[in-house]
Amino acid sequence: QVQLVESGGGLVQAGESLRLSCVASGRTFSSYDMGWFRQAPGKEREFVAAYMQSGERTYYADSVKGRFTSSRDNAKNTVYLQMNSLKPEDTAVYYCAGGRIFSEPVYSSTRYTYWGQGTQVTVSS
Repeated sequence: QVQLVESGGGLVQAGESLRLSCVASGRTFSSYDMGWFRQAPGKEREFVAAYMQSGERTYYADSVKGRFTSSRDNAKNTVYLQMNSLKPEDTAVYYCAGGRIFSEPVYSSTRYTYWGQGTQVTVSS
């Protein structure tokens, strides 16, 4: 069992930055792929970024590529999402997720078993 707790959300103006953190419980954190998803009001949850447990590979949605960076610190059981040049359309609840369902696509929520409670990010224009 893995528990995930996000933090770092808040209200910022367009062009500013935020760094989200997701702390995982459990000693097997390093064996999980970690993803970030977001859900805006009235919209479906969408993939944002992922950091693979193998090879330190990262993946990003086209909408955030070049602005967001995902990283992880296995010693701290923590994954981060650095968000720069934020836009109003980035406003959403952001969720981190962990999983080992390697047969599922990286960008699909079905790859991930464990989910955090979410943290609100609001970007004003």
